Amino acid sequence: QVQLMESGGGSVQAGGSLRVSCVASVKPRVCMGWFRQAPGKEREGIASISSFSDTLYADSVKGRFTISKDNGKNTVYLQMNSLKPEDTAIYYCAATSVLRYSASLRDDDYTYWGQGTQVTVSS
Repeated sequence: QVQLMESGGGSVQAGGSLRVSCVASVKPRVCMGWFRQAPGKEREGIASISSFSDTLYADSVKGRFTISKDNGKNTVYLQMNSLKPEDTAIYYCAATSVLRYSASLRDDDYTYWGQGTQVTVSS
């Protein structure tokens, strides 16, 4: 069983930056993803990094968000720049149960999920 714990959420003004982190109970050699869910909306995949460091981003965050991982710290990061009010959501970290060559934003590819961390962007 893989356990994931997010941290680093908070409140920021539009145009600001935040970095959220996800510490895994195992080295993140599987595919890792960041998802978010805003009130009244479906959960969406926004960034993923595969076992071989292939990355994939949703169009809504491309060019503003960067996913990275540090296997030595069992941690995956999501650096969020140029934040917008529409980025307000609960951000979840997820992990697949198998190695993946390519990154994925499909939530049904992921087996393990963190509890989420709130990110609020004010205008």
